[in-house]
This record gives sequence, structure tokens and C-alpha cells, in this order.
Amino acid sequence: MLEQLPLARQLDLVFRELKEELAQLTSGTVFVQIRNNMIGKFGIRHFPLETKGTELKKNERGLSETHQHSFRQTALESLKLKCWTHGEIQFEFAMRQNLLCTSVIFESNYNMASLYNGSKR
Repeated sequence: MLEQLPLARQLDLVFRELKEELAQLTSGTVFVQIRNNMIGKFGIRHFPLETKGTELKKNERGLSETHQHSFRQTALESLKLKCWTHGEIQFEFAMRQNLLCTSVIFESNYNMASLYNGSKR
């Protein structure tokens, strides 16, 4: 069933699954691992605690609904720039003065064994 869903729809599902966690974070990196244009593993890398001197401080609130919608739209738009089938995309985000700042990192992966097997034909 998953292989029938376009990558954009899969990414939309990822952001919906991470909604509650994003609502508690002000910064981090959402990552998706892709193989044959299908998302396998996904999640968020983040530091849930900040320090000021020796005092530990937990984020009081995270991304609002509006911020999450904007973040998801940015992620979906970025797919138009992807030109490979295997790799990872990292969507970095941070709240700065109540403004959501994002960046996207593409990582393509290739397998040397598949190159070698393809050249033996």
C-alpha cells in the first residue's frame, strides 16, 4: 500500500505523525530516510533541554499549529528539488523571536555493489 502513495503524501503523513512531538519543541531536525522513493525510517533529532549556567530548562511550548503548517508546506515544496531515489532529507527548524526558521539538507545514497552488478551485463 505504501508504495502506491506519492512521496509528497508520505511526507505529509510523517508530519502528521510527529505533530504532538513538534508541539513541544522549538528547534531540532526532522529526518526522513528514503529508499526507492519510499519513506522508511523517520523521526526528530532534538535537544529537549537547554541550560543557562548550571540551570536546566525544559522548553515550555513548541511549534504552534500555524508554524507546523508552514513547516510542512516548506518540506513538501522542497521535494520539487529532489532528483534521486535513495537518501535522506533533513529539515532543520528553530524558533527565533517567534519566527520559524527552516533549512533543508538533501543527502543522496548510492550502492557500489549495484554499480558493479550493473556493469557485468
